[in-house]
Amino acid sequence: MQIRPRNDKKIMGKHSIVIHSHRTSITLENEFWAALKIMADQQNRSIASIVTEIDDTRTTNLSSALRVHVLTYFMDNPSNGAA
Repeated sequence: MQIRPRNDKKIMGKHSIVIHSHRTSITLENEFWAALKIMADQQNRSIASIVTEIDDTRTTNLSSALRVHVLTYFMDNPSNGAA
């Protein structure tokens, strides 16, 4: 049996954001982008401020760093649940 990927347009999104006065785009799964929005709301911060903080300390590409940060946030704080 062959597993076929879902339509990329449904699972991935390209998002424009400003980091240190520089416009850049991030390609991220829609679920991670939604979780990032929830995280920003819970912390009373903008998505841009969270992304800038992660960008300043990352050691890998930005999209991967964001995924790890979001996953760690919700694993460390399960009561914040993204669902």
